Amino acid sequence: MSNPPASASSPPVQLRRAVASSYLGSVIEYYDFLLYATASALVFGKVFFSGLPPLAATVASLGTFATGYLARPLGGVVFGHFGDRLGRKRMLILTMVLMGVASFLIGVLPTYEQIGSLAPITLVVLRVVQGIAVGGEWGGAVLMSAEHATGRRGLWASFTNAGAPSGMLLSTAVLSGSAAVLGEEAFLSWGWRIPFLISIVLLGIGLFVRARVEETPVFTAAREAAAPRSAPLLDVLRHHPRTLLLGVGVGLSAFVLQGTLTTFLLAYGVEAGFARQDVLNGLTLSSGLAVLGIVGWSALSDRLGRRPVVLTGAVLAAAYSFLLFPMADTGSVAMLTLLLVLGQSIIHPMMYGPLAALYAELFSTRSRYTGASLGYQLAGLGAGLAPLIFAQIRAGSGGGGTGIISAVIAAFCLLTVVCTLALRETSGTDLAGEPGRAVRQA
Repeated sequence: MSNPPASASSPPVQLRRAVASSYLGSVIEYYDFLLYATASALVFGKVFFSGLPPLAATVASLGTFATGYLARPLGGVVFGHFGDRLGRKRMLILTMVLMGVASFLIGVLPTYEQIGSLAPITLVVLRVVQGIAVGGEWGGAVLMSAEHATGRRGLWASFTNAGAPSGMLLSTAVLSGSAAVLGEEAFLSWGWRIPFLISIVLLGIGLFVRARVEETPVFTAAREAAAPRSAPLLDVLRHHPRTLLLGVGVGLSAFVLQGTLTTFLLAYGVEAGFARQDVLNGLTLSSGLAVLGIVGWSALSDRLGRRPVVLTGAVLAAAYSFLLFPMADTGSVAMLTLLLVLGQSIIHPMMYGPLAALYAELFSTRSRYTGASLGYQLAGLGAGLAPLIFAQIRAGSGGGGTGIISAVIAAFCLLTVVCTLALRETSGTDLAGEPGRAVRQA
């Protein structure tokens, strides 16, 4: 793939810094955001909803987890607007501070037994702040890598998405390590707070790295060329509504599967009799391998195109959804681990990895932060709502309903297939030009 125009070129050192900053920032943001996911499945039902029956407490806990995903599109729009007007870098500093402070405050939040209903209310507010922060973070982090890149955009942009399982790996390792060292009683009493308190240290590291990255040359060139004609959100809704909707449809199944594997299956496994540590170990292993899957499939999408990789993943995910619960119901720890590795490390990355570059390639520079963030975060609602909906299906069917859940996952995969086929191939797009304008292939 040829280089973009000279006005939009970037020194190699800045590309390396941008990719490292995007990856590390994404790790930190998703450490905080997904730490809540694991805690909501394993801890918060007992700590903040202790007055409810166990299954109802799980549903309520997953409900607070879902609020973070509901807030993410708002974060994408707000930070996307200012990111398209003022620059990517400034917004990334703000989102990182918001996330770090919110996570630290969750770590010092009193429990339901200490302050009653004020505890879960405050928890929801902090979760909303987390959602707004991660909603604004992703788009800026992807663009910092994608707009600095002069080739292999799928590979470089994928490091932002690779930060999600890396953050999950880190959060699960710290949470499971705390549980293993402290024991059940101490862990539920105070040990679960340790991973949240560590967030403040990660915040300092992240800000140091992020401060060394320059604004992207693509945005700088666009800002100097002409003043924006309308608000970025209006530009997306007016000129790219079909593209936005198709983009959301492409990403939905990846997020539904993500929420199922990283949150719902945790609660399901523990309720089915697996030891909490065995479930966390499987999640830790699959999260580590998922990093390789995301980067590898994304690099392949530079050669084959985004569409073939995503389509293959969606078809495999539909078939996999009907293996989920039969494999989990075997009671075998080895089978549960294989289930998680197959889903989270191989199949899910095929759909999820190429999304970083794909969303960036759908929109023009002046509304790219807003458009990419909004598309990604609307699709991301699938990860927040799926565990809650699936938990309610189980509660309504007396603990069953797994066949219905598998069918729902497969239906979302079908939607991804349809939307991907309707969407143009984006891998040859020139980010310095208008959407659809391709660069010459080398």
